[in-house]
Amino acid sequence: MPAAHALLQAGEEIERAASPLTPAQLWLEPGGAASVGYHLRHVAGSIDRLLTYARGGALDERQLAALAAERAAGDPPDDASTLVAGATRAIDQAMTVIRATPVATLTEPRAVGRGRLPSTLLGLLFHVAEHTQRHAGQVVTTAKIVRGLGLGE
Repeated sequence: MPAAHALLQAGEEIERAASPLTPAQLWLEPGGAASVGYHLRHVAGSIDRLLTYARGGALDERQLAALAAERAAGDPPDDASTLVAGATRAIDQAMTVIRATPVATLTEPRAVGRGRLPSTLLGLLFHVAEHTQRHAGQVVTTAKIVRGLGLGE
């Protein structure tokens, strides 16, 4: 339940903070910090990757390519509605997985990454939520900085 609440809260924060930003504001890196656009793409991509590990799978070429492209704005740069929708879809997918996960399976072992680091299904679902929350916080903070400095308007 805490993971579900964290994901729902992150989705609300992301929507509120990122939706008003222009494409230029989304991709600014104030003081060298990662852009709001990066954090939104990373939320979507990291949820997808972590849910793959939760299913017991390995990353495919599409996921690896998406990971490599998370920092690139694109040409033309992705806008707020596109990026927020991607993050929201991923959060919704995580919620679907959480709802459908039988309690009896939560302690089942899972391997993470190329190094096959040990975890459990519960560990991965919890990590999806806390990782998403961390990046949602970065979205909120960086969006405030970009707007407060009047950058990219």
